[in-house]
Amino acid sequence: MNTKGIEAVALSIRSLSMDAIQKANSGHPGLPLGAAEAAAVLYGEIMKHNPADSAWVDRDRFVLSAGHGSMLLYSILHLAGYKVSLDDIKTFRQVGSNCPGHPEVGITDGVESTSGPLGQGIAVSVGMAVAESMLAARFNTPKHTIVDHYTYSLVGEGCLEEGVSSEASSLAGNLHLGKLIVFYDENKISIDGSTDITFTDDIQKRYESYGWQVLRGSMYNPGEIVSLVEMAKNEKNKPSLIILKSVIGKGAPKEGTADVHGAPLGEEGCKQAKEKLGLPVDKQFYVVPEAYAYFEERRKEFAKAEADWQKTFDEWSKENPDLRKKWDAYWSHQQTAEAPAPAYKVGDKLATRDASGKSLNCMADRYEWLVGGSADLQGPNKTKLAHDDGTYNAGNRKGRTIEYGIREFAMSQVMSGINLHGGLRAFGATFLVFSDYLRGSLRVAALSKIPNLYIFTHDSIYVGEDGPTHQPIETLAALRCIPNVQVLRPGDAEESQLAWELALESTDHPVCMAFSRQGLAVYAKEDADWKQTARKGAYVVQKGADTPDITVLATGSEVNMALEAAKLVSGKKVRVVSVFDRTLFEQQDEAFQRQILGGAKRVVVAEAGVRMGWEGYAKKQDIFSIDRFGESGPAQKVADHLGFNAAGLAALLNK
Repeated sequence: MNTKGIEAVALSIRSLSMDAIQKANSGHPGLPLGAAEAAAVLYGEIMKHNPADSAWVDRDRFVLSAGHGSMLLYSILHLAGYKVSLDDIKTFRQVGSNCPGHPEVGITDGVESTSGPLGQGIAVSVGMAVAESMLAARFNTPKHTIVDHYTYSLVGEGCLEEGVSSEASSLAGNLHLGKLIVFYDENKISIDGSTDITFTDDIQKRYESYGWQVLRGSMYNPGEIVSLVEMAKNEKNKPSLIILKSVIGKGAPKEGTADVHGAPLGEEGCKQAKEKLGLPVDKQFYVVPEAYAYFEERRKEFAKAEADWQKTFDEWSKENPDLRKKWDAYWSHQQTAEAPAPAYKVGDKLATRDASGKSLNCMADRYEWLVGGSADLQGPNKTKLAHDDGTYNAGNRKGRTIEYGIREFAMSQVMSGINLHGGLRAFGATFLVFSDYLRGSLRVAALSKIPNLYIFTHDSIYVGEDGPTHQPIETLAALRCIPNVQVLRPGDAEESQLAWELALESTDHPVCMAFSRQGLAVYAKEDADWKQTARKGAYVVQKGADTPDITVLATGSEVNMALEAAKLVSGKKVRVVSVFDRTLFEQQDEAFQRQILGGAKRVVVAEAGVRMGWEGYAKKQDIFSIDRFGESGPAQKVADHLGFNAAGLAALLNK
């Protein structure tokens, strides 16, 4: 190991970080100054990567879970030779910069995951490690290994205080993810002071109880870090947590204190830090020449590693043409087999969650790269795969079904990690009301343009006896208000199949599908081309007339309700529209919207949830909604108690 080169890189990380943060007058210098050696040795000596090709599929992955320390990552990416220029670093935290305040995937070359909210990064790392093991089991052969890489993450106390890290770490231990290695920057400081005021967990015992190997060392001994990583790699059946004792803001006048965590050092503070560290005081954004020279040499080795892999991959491809064809389908998300869509006839009655289960199996048969599972609700969510390779675990890495346990937040982040890794597409499932548990992850997935697939069942008060704790009221509105999230609420089994087809077509946004617990009849659709029309968000189920008196906009189970209510209305021509995706409908031009509404004098909305978001379509008194919590009892009795039934809607239409 080139110790002097590593020291020069670490010193340059500190130099670039303090100056970038000072110039922006915003940022967190504590972690970059305190953990520079970890980044230097990781990118310089440990990781298998190639800065010239940040998309190399068999690269090691690194996720900075403590994303507030983003200048640590930007600095090492620049020094290593990724497409992060010195000018980019000089515009840190400015509008349009390639170096945003927290790392964002798709913005900065070499950044693997958007990691702002603490704890989510380590959970994403678990998903990446899962994906690596799944692909290795499917594509490696006795003669050729084409998938063989590690996932690394750097966490701080804040990450380990957040509950999602506990969920994900527990799952990782259960799954024996031996190729997941996490560095814990143990500096005992948070924004409000010493972590001891709130956080006195014995992290070693905690992680050992999860089934992890725990190792200890110093942040400031690169050789020791390399040795610890080798020990971690030798433990094949456990993920490893490497606890590195550090000093936050090392070299700064207030090192080791909360003052250096999340605020610029100030001009005088930067000068004093540079003097102490041996950096030229009169130079800004200074890089020690040996740092550039070190990586110039290392990049030759990095490129050779990928070239060697490519040679192996080409040999594997030649000897395994069928596997290569499948590999290409996995990475381009193309169909791997033919499978007929489930067929229904008008009048068939089944819950859309059951229809979703049939559609999921159709898609799993068509797309072998589709994997996922439920948060301990496989039966209620109808996510059992009929033709899979069993449950994914330490003894069966080919399994397509992931048992997440009661860990909705971690489930969502693991999905994000699998999807970010590439080669696979992940779904996750729970009750609609419990989407609140994973909302923070869904928001980041939307921001990151990750096409996660969410199956949400038990979508309304028709959950019944479980009562208001399980009956979503405000949930659909809450999901719809997140930018870049697609929310589909199909009204019958045929629409459920279309929902799955649309979901699998998505490439740059999460899709949430809301399905019913209660049986819903498949209804006749007067729009002969309804599947194509529905792709614009809404279509006419029952025309009523060229110019109806009333148009009812309904979603999900309320489409059936609206059709029944229309029969109870006399003297008025009622059009019924299924608003399959309200947000998508809102995005259409006015001509299409007018065509769907049909020029009706009156528009009524019917949805089993709060009225929020529907006010632009109908007057307040014409929104048939539920703006209170539900009740415990049999589903129909709850609906009748609330007046939320066909008779109630008909009474509104008759006014």
